[in-house]
Amino acid sequence: MREPTMRLTVPVRAMVVVLLVGLTWLLANSLFGGESASSVRQFFTGGNEEPTPEPRPRRFKCGLSAPCPPKHLAFRLISGAANVIGPKICLEDKMLLSSVKNNVGRGLNIALVNDVSNLLKFLRPLHEGTLVFVASFDDAATKMNDESRRLFEELGSTAVKELAFRDSWVFVGAKGIENKSPFEQRMKNSKSNNKYEGWPESLEMDGCIPLRPPLEG
Repeated sequence: MREPTMRLTVPVRAMVVVLLVGLTWLLANSLFGGESASSVRQFFTGGNEEPTPEPRPRRFKCGLSAPCPPKHLAFRLISGAANVIGPKICLEDKMLLSSVKNNVGRGLNIALVNDVSNLLKFLRPLHEGTLVFVASFDDAATKMNDESRRLFEELGSTAVKELAFRDSWVFVGAKGIENKSPFEQRMKNSKSNNKYEGWPESLEMDGCIPLRPPLEG
C-alpha cells in the first residue's frame, strides 16, 4: 500500500515571489539610485562595499589653487615669522629661498642681502625686465637707507618708504615697471597687529606674474 505524500508547492511559490520582489527592488534602486540601494545590495550579496575614495585635489605650481595662464609665472612669498621661522620664496614650483635650503637670513631676503652696501650693489645693475622677489625676516627696515628705498620704489613698491622696525613685508617688483606693483603686502609692527611678542604675523602672497617680452622663453 502506497503511503500518502505531501506537496510543498505553496511555500516554494511564496519563496519565489519574495525573491522576485527583492530582486526587482534591487534592480530599480540600482538603476534609479536611492539611499537604500547600497543596503539592499549588501543584504543580497552578504558583503560590505568598499567606500569610493575621494579624488585627490590637484596640485599646481607653488601650491596655487589654480594654474597660471600661458606666459605667466607662478609664485608664492611667505615672510618670516618673528625671528624664528624663516621666509620662503617659490617661483615656478622651485623653492628659491627657505630655511630648509639654509639660504635665508634676517633682514631682506634677496639672494641673502643683509647690509646696505651689498643691497645697493645688488639693486643698481639690474637689467630691464628683471623680476625682484623680497620677503622680510625679523627686521628689514634697518637694512635700508634712503637710496635703497628709492630703488625699491623704482621697482614698483609703494610700502617701502613707510617700512619700519620689524614690519612684515613681501614684494614682487620689476626693473623698468611703468606702474606700481600689484604684488605687495605690509603688516605694521604694532601692539594691535602683533601676533608674536614684538613682531606682527607672517604674510603670505601668491599669484601669477605676466611675462614681459624680454623674459619670454
